[in-house]
Amino acid sequence: MEKYNFSEIEEKWQEKWKEEGIYRAKFLPDKKKFYVLEMFPYTSAQIHMGHVRNYTIGDVVARFFMMNGFNVLHPIGYDAFGMPAENAAIKQKIHPKDWTYRNIDTIRRQLKKLGISYCWEREVITCDPDYYRWNQYFFLQFYKKGLVYKKLSPANWCPSCRTVLANEQVIDGGCWRCGSTVEQKELPQWFIKITEYAEKLLDFSGIKNWPERVITMQKNWIGKSYGTEVYFSIPTLNKDLVVFTTRPDTLFGATYVVISPRHPFVQEILKISKYKEDIEDFLHKMKSQGLTVEDTSKMEKEGIYTGVDAINPVNNERIPVWIGNYVLMEYGTGAIMAVPAHDQRDFEFAHRYKLPVRVVIKAPEWKGIPEKLDMAYEDEGIMVNSGTFDGLNSRDFIGVITQYLIEQDKGRKAVNYSLRDWCISRQRYWGTPIPIIYCKKCGTVPVPEENLPVRLPYNINITGQGESPLKSVPEFLHCRCPQCGGDAERETDTMDTFVDSSWYFLRYASGDIKEKPFDRKEVNYWMPVDQYIGGIEHAILHLLYSRFFVKVLNDIGYVDFKEPFENLLCQGMVIKDGAKMSKSKGNVVDPEDIIKTYGVDTLRLFILFAAPPELDLEWSEQGIEGAWRFINRVWNLNSHILSYTEGTQEGDIVAERTINKAIKSVTEDITKDFHFNTAIARMMEFINVLYKMVENKECSKEKLIDVWERFIKIMAPFTPHICEELWKLIGHSSSVFSERWPEVDSRYLIDEYISIAVQINGKVRGRINIPVGCPEKEVMQLAEKEPSVSRWLKDKTVIKYIYIQDKILNIIVK
Repeated sequence: MEKYNFSEIEEKWQEKWKEEGIYRAKFLPDKKKFYVLEMFPYTSAQIHMGHVRNYTIGDVVARFFMMNGFNVLHPIGYDAFGMPAENAAIKQKIHPKDWTYRNIDTIRRQLKKLGISYCWEREVITCDPDYYRWNQYFFLQFYKKGLVYKKLSPANWCPSCRTVLANEQVIDGGCWRCGSTVEQKELPQWFIKITEYAEKLLDFSGIKNWPERVITMQKNWIGKSYGTEVYFSIPTLNKDLVVFTTRPDTLFGATYVVISPRHPFVQEILKISKYKEDIEDFLHKMKSQGLTVEDTSKMEKEGIYTGVDAINPVNNERIPVWIGNYVLMEYGTGAIMAVPAHDQRDFEFAHRYKLPVRVVIKAPEWKGIPEKLDMAYEDEGIMVNSGTFDGLNSRDFIGVITQYLIEQDKGRKAVNYSLRDWCISRQRYWGTPIPIIYCKKCGTVPVPEENLPVRLPYNINITGQGESPLKSVPEFLHCRCPQCGGDAERETDTMDTFVDSSWYFLRYASGDIKEKPFDRKEVNYWMPVDQYIGGIEHAILHLLYSRFFVKVLNDIGYVDFKEPFENLLCQGMVIKDGAKMSKSKGNVVDPEDIIKTYGVDTLRLFILFAAPPELDLEWSEQGIEGAWRFINRVWNLNSHILSYTEGTQEGDIVAERTINKAIKSVTEDITKDFHFNTAIARMMEFINVLYKMVENKECSKEKLIDVWERFIKIMAPFTPHICEELWKLIGHSSSVFSERWPEVDSRYLIDEYISIAVQINGKVRGRINIPVGCPEKEVMQLAEKEPSVSRWLKDKTVIKYIYIQDKILNIIVK
């Protein structure tokens, strides 16, 4: 028996697939399509087991639909811009472009070794000027539509290195390189108005099957809330401070207000406050603190009294205005009314600074109003200390007090979103240059579309210090104004890399195209993506930005669809020893090592069999060994089948029944829930049955070859190399993937025998195996002969039998 030489077989078929181009996607508008896509890899090093899992899942889906007659698009590319390349340039003294393309070569080689059915002709590299010119083009289209603007916004700033840092470069509040305390520095930065699409992004009607938790995460990120805007007048400023709240029922309990350190009123307060120096010291301290909701929930709540008071509009009470680190300008109006009795954050702040706590909602279980609270009471109750509104239910009071404020011109109904506009400015080199020119005479001037792309210069010194490296390249910085022809300077910020990944799936759908970002007819044929696959960590930003991009492109007439991805699968991680694989933990398993030892198909089989795709997968050496044994078992069985001499036909029906059940199960497991593990388990069961039939010569050779061919077809998407070889060995010259997926003959899905429960007076006392459709009289006789049943009939009189065909028998006795 010839040994299974996996390295030779896998290399042979990968080369043959390349020569024949069987995975090359074609624009066939009259043929039903299926677009399967895995999130493309970042070009930081090489692929890991998580990538292998992701791409293998997608490959099974692509091959399955290919065999079911669909025109399949299954492309690949590289997310190639970003900070790691610049860090490598600093640490390894290598140019970001050289580092990136070297990694791309490694990843491409590894992916080809996995035998994934990619359409390599549509490969996309986001750092290629042929790609990023269209990032710039879309920026200009968004700019024309009024969706792009520039404003001052805080950025992480290292005062020692004198450079802007990404969030990932801030470690425990310090610079990743020198350890200096990171500050917040106001810089002019470019934004895209994603907030204008908040409502459209809350509409998921164009999505077919996404994990509910992903939809929930996006809804929470957008954060739509209905509430009330309340106007607190500040007499010393002669202005109203606008506060958004979802709890206007607690307004009588507001004992102070808090504004963000970045609220525009702060500068006005500094002009008149007697605490100016203390406030400035506090603001300087706040520069080193985080700016996200997550940060404010973790940090100690700090504040300072401004010396200015506001007027509570419902009781005309003067209450102090504080500046606090737990209020963000990016959320709501940048100001809150503080009700310490009914909000835990306010309670903690008030407790620290000894501010008044006034109960205005009485809990149903309270006998009276407590003089002191141990924590804020945040639930519903009865209004107290609220003037003429005492005694009302707090939930009902929300509408009452809102209407009162409207009538008094002290407030209005409002809708608020947590979503904030997308800051795309990055003070870095390795990214898409923003196509804007600054002219002293003409002001801000967009780069004309015919002058795109604005290319990154190659000759550049990246030190990690100072401002954007592009400012130090005169030939890039200095240019002519496209309007007046005078001296001008280019924008030196580059784009957030999420711009690159927000439309790459459209570029795939157009083939090799130079003169436009994508071909509209072809994109409208292939899109939306039928099955998107990637990690849950991308549930918010990447998926949200992609949805936003498509909705804008739909509005301006570039595409006919409104959602990029109809179906989404978020696969789990590959873990080892209970933890995510990482070099620091020393638990990394290199895919190439496994491939060298066992072959690609064994690795694929283990990855697919070890766990359902949405769950984490625990790496197991025993599991990989088991997959290897099964692969060899299949290989050896093929040899037995080829040398099989004519056997009896008695088992032909059993063989037919077994293969049809396997086809049905595997088909359902792929199409319904991607439960590849149970599909493989069914295939293993089939192999066990067929082995016995071959050993006992229970099947005719004609039937044996027939069922074996069908088995090879259903196993092919999972282990493509060995199945191509088996297909060839049994006499076929074409690829198994040019074959149609086998159909199920429902006549063979019915078992000859079934097991039914036998009850005595309604209690199950045993089970019997009966032929399908067995007459009632014979069922009764079989039941009475069954020992586990007959002992309950001893010394009893049977009153009647109740039999439900092929399901259950109940014997009534006394």
